[in-house]
Amino acid sequence: MLSTLKSLNNFIWGIPMPILLFSSHIYFTIKLKAIQKHIPKAIKLSVTPTESAEGDLSGFASLTATLAATIGTGNIVGVSTAVAYGGPGAIFWCWLTGLLGMATSYAECFLGVLYRRKTKDGTYIGGPMYALEYGLNKRWLAIVFSYLTLIASYGVGCSTQSRAITETANTLWGLPEYMVGMIVAVIVGLVILGGVKSIGKICSKLVPTMGFFYIFACIIILFINFPYIIPAIKLILHSAFLPNKLPAAVAGGFIGSTIRSATRYGIARGLFTNEAGLGSAPIAAASSKTPTPTRQALISMSATFWDTVIMCAITGLVIVTNLLKDPQSVAKYSASELTTAAFKTLPYGSYLLGIALIAFAVATLIGWSYFGEKAVEYLFGKSGINNYRLCYMVMIFVGSIMALDLVWELTDFVNALMALPNILCILLLRKQITYKP
Repeated sequence: MLSTLKSLNNFIWGIPMPILLFSSHIYFTIKLKAIQKHIPKAIKLSVTPTESAEGDLSGFASLTATLAATIGTGNIVGVSTAVAYGGPGAIFWCWLTGLLGMATSYAECFLGVLYRRKTKDGTYIGGPMYALEYGLNKRWLAIVFSYLTLIASYGVGCSTQSRAITETANTLWGLPEYMVGMIVAVIVGLVILGGVKSIGKICSKLVPTMGFFYIFACIIILFINFPYIIPAIKLILHSAFLPNKLPAAVAGGFIGSTIRSATRYGIARGLFTNEAGLGSAPIAAASSKTPTPTRQALISMSATFWDTVIMCAITGLVIVTNLLKDPQSVAKYSASELTTAAFKTLPYGSYLLGIALIAFAVATLIGWSYFGEKAVEYLFGKSGINNYRLCYMVMIFVGSIMALDLVWELTDFVNALMALPNILCILLLRKQITYKP
């Protein structure tokens, strides 16, 4: 199964998905006249309350719910594996995916709010499935997307995160993986049972705290590795476009040594971490208190900025500066441990990173449970939500003991399948997407 998935992913992410994603990112960047330039306004709006507007969550709570789902193992383990398999150049492609992806994120979140619906109990629900049904009159495609979202919630949002938690806890403290898996399942279960407002409340407190903590630690490492920052940036750019001409001492330790491998892992991990074009962010955006689709689309767009343009970039710099400082670390550590190697520069760095990784992963488990719930609600109504929550808790445990390579390959495959109907939707409804200050 692992071999088959690797073959499929190598094809899908080799040419088709990079072309599809970058085409949509570039198209909406042009159509929306470089919407990325409004990121300062988006950040300001995210902390400006709109209590009088209709919705379930504040703009900030909706943003943090999106960030909770996106800021996870992709920012640590995902970037680490991207560098190991795609070379330092993968960092550039990951970063570019985030920079251009903000336009696609704006487009999908705009439609998420535009086509949202108010349920009988007064809550709001939306996302690509509603844009597909009510905007394109393609209910069958909306059903397909909902099932893919449901599957992705068990993969992207559940298995990869729970596996990262148990592996970290086992490595640092020697705790049995099955025991950690059960504890995490119970903790996350207690939060998601409280519904959307409970999720929004927890995410509003957890996401800013853990984000600041992680960035601060990375800045300290970069300060220690200061002489290697400029060489690291040069190496990343050189590796992105001329990987075959890297010095043997630098290139020898990396599995990836071609532009294809750099783009494949950079873009795949970029999509995994920021989810621009995946269709998950519009689900959270639809629940926000916002007077217009433009306002929340701008706020939700900033999630891609924080997640990839800032956090993935700083993680990548930390990894590459450490590799230049200690080239032997490529051979000493596995693909998923390059960030760990860099954090060992700090006193108790492994423990600091471990705590950050666990916090990120728990937040993602909580955020993605909400996306899965909304997919279930679309497919089966509210009566199916409790069964979904129970299955989600079980999958947290199952994912905690799965092989990590298999989990990552499954994640890349499901991400691609989920992105296809969503990108088709925003392209076909492109005339509906506007920016009105």
